[in-house]
Amino acid sequence: MGRPPFRADHVGSLLRPAELRQAFKRFHAGELDGDTFHRIQDESIRAVVGLQETTGLQVVTDGEFRRASYWGRFVERTAGFEFRQAAYKFRDELGHEMAFTTPYAAGKLSRVRALAVDEFEFLCGAAKATPKITPKITLPAPSTMHFYAGRHFADPKIYADATAFFADLALIYQQELGALVKAGCRYVQLDEVALAMLCDEKLRAQAKSGGQDPDALVDTYIDAINRAVANCPPDVAVGVHVCRGNFKGHYLSEGGYESVAERFFAGVNATHFLLEYDTKRAGDFAPLRFVPKNKGVVVGLISSKTPVLETADDLRRGLDEAARYIDLDRLAIGPQCGFASTVAGNPVTEADQWKKLARAVEVAAMVWGSP
Repeated sequence: MGRPPFRADHVGSLLRPAELRQAFKRFHAGELDGDTFHRIQDESIRAVVGLQETTGLQVVTDGEFRRASYWGRFVERTAGFEFRQAAYKFRDELGHEMAFTTPYAAGKLSRVRALAVDEFEFLCGAAKATPKITPKITLPAPSTMHFYAGRHFADPKIYADATAFFADLALIYQQELGALVKAGCRYVQLDEVALAMLCDEKLRAQAKSGGQDPDALVDTYIDAINRAVANCPPDVAVGVHVCRGNFKGHYLSEGGYESVAERFFAGVNATHFLLEYDTKRAGDFAPLRFVPKNKGVVVGLISSKTPVLETADDLRRGLDEAARYIDLDRLAIGPQCGFASTVAGNPVTEADQWKKLARAVEVAAMVWGSP
């Protein structure tokens, strides 16, 4: 393929409209029945698909509107997982910290129901009026199920080490991706946060202090992605989104890609990468020199964490800088992350969100002639 499938792309999650946010609260409080909750989700997804098409995007998602968080539904629908306190914390530039939860394998893992196939099938129906639109499904990367918890990722009586854990996890991904492909899905994105966290010297030190080997974890997580997508046909675009954390404007890590770039870009069996580049925390573009010739990059120059609208000139300059290390024809543009990795969303408005996505389409047309 040689480049991302679209010149303007987005990571997947979108701000939930007010009615949907309220529906989540009322449903989980027992104040709203399931049928009404699902109807509101359905209506919200149809509307947001139409807005993506109107904005000029050739790729659409359901905004992750059926998920409380980008990985929560995967865990809720997988036998063996439960929620525990994470070993790490989100933070912002002022030093404010926020705790969060993590998956924990309390039992043997298995896929007992569809994880995202139902989302894809509904998305296809919502987008069917525009045949040239491509539906994209996002899934949390395998490392999500392991790294946040530190060394205590599973009941040691169930998984004494990571080998058996990742073997069972790989089977779950292979089964889900197989079902998605059978349903017609041709664009899958894995959301990878742990590898970015392993670029942060402070977090690497924290992992070491917890008895883990950061360099070995990088190799483990690359292998986990490859095993997950091992059975995907050649006509399926596999994007890997690398993120430094995105929760109510807070982040998890900082540090450029240099320490993992050569192994990661060459080693992961993906068609392209969606990379965070909206702040100096992401480092410079030099690591892009390691992206193989047959892979592309969606450069995440647009911030989903701030309402400030990036100028077209600044975005073009960013692409020109990236093109010093990788052919411009193998690049695309988009936000660095989703606009709402959780229902709570980021400190931007829906109007801000659509202006930013429209700006991505505008710049793509300016640079490549098409979004």
